[in-house]
Amino acid sequence: MIDLISDTVSQPSPEMRRAMAEAPVGDSQRGEDPTVNELQAECAELLGKDAALFLPSATMANQIAYKVRTRPGDEIIMDRWSHPIHFEGAGPAVLSNVMIYPVDGDRGVFGEEEVLSAIRPDDPHAPRTRLVSIEHTNNLGGGKIWPLGAIMSVSSISHLHGLSVHMDGSRLMNAVVAAGISAREYASHVDSVTLCFTKGLGAPVGAVLAGDRDFIKEARRYQQTFGGAMRQAGIIAAGALYGVRHNVDRLAEDHANAKLLAERLAAEDGIDLSPEDVETNIVFFRVARAGMTSSEFAEKLKARGVRVGSYKGERVRAVTHLGITRDDVLRAADAVHDVLAG
Repeated sequence: MIDLISDTVSQPSPEMRRAMAEAPVGDSQRGEDPTVNELQAECAELLGKDAALFLPSATMANQIAYKVRTRPGDEIIMDRWSHPIHFEGAGPAVLSNVMIYPVDGDRGVFGEEEVLSAIRPDDPHAPRTRLVSIEHTNNLGGGKIWPLGAIMSVSSISHLHGLSVHMDGSRLMNAVVAAGISAREYASHVDSVTLCFTKGLGAPVGAVLAGDRDFIKEARRYQQTFGGAMRQAGIIAAGALYGVRHNVDRLAEDHANAKLLAERLAAEDGIDLSPEDVETNIVFFRVARAGMTSSEFAEKLKARGVRVGSYKGERVRAVTHLGITRDDVLRAADAVHDVLAG
């Protein structure tokens, strides 16, 4: 099976498994796991923040950030297609008792005007606007990269109005490699940032949440509350550390494979796709003109040995990762051609 359903399906390499097996460990909940501590320190340095906190998932990292930055009844501004709206189990409502003000951006990227239009007046009839959250790269936007200028503009206007800014940087390193801008530079314009290890970096578990010392001190409280404090977590932290040290530069290969796939698919009758929209490792396309729904298309493609995701009736998502080669991409494109040919 050529598995393009997500970059989360990648398998740890033998070298990563060896690093995990040999990692020194301790009680992470007590701050005594040397591998966890090393990962946190290295990621804090990578992101240019005072401190970082190792957590089981990026979803937990985002939700802890929201919990720290808001109070019940507050409101968070984010793009309509952001991950926390669609894929985090209504976490902001359940865990923080906050509302979300969705704005309409360009494939997940919005600007100063959208922020200004969403800020509530200081009025007891309205929720308090407290936080702006950006997703970089944006998943449902097809792996779109936030231009640095847009991040700077959104952060500047948010801070001017007393709002904090959080970056859901689950796929931040894809943006780093594709745009040639450091993680530290991107993160320098936001107050907190999530970085996930289980996507392009190929680790089996984990994410970090980074910010200033007071923020991380409070985040540790909610790590305990939400059940994210672990014991000998160095075993999984070692996989994340290996990914940070060895799997960043190779993301360029994933991006090239995604672009190749997009170009091949765009040439097929019945598929709507703009290859220029593919900036990193995510390829979205539509199959309505082929006379089938996205789920029907995905089932037919799976029968030919290729797995993809289906969304909203006619959208299909294919994601390249370290388990996918150029030859896999070409074979997947041939399988798509066969499906369309009937």
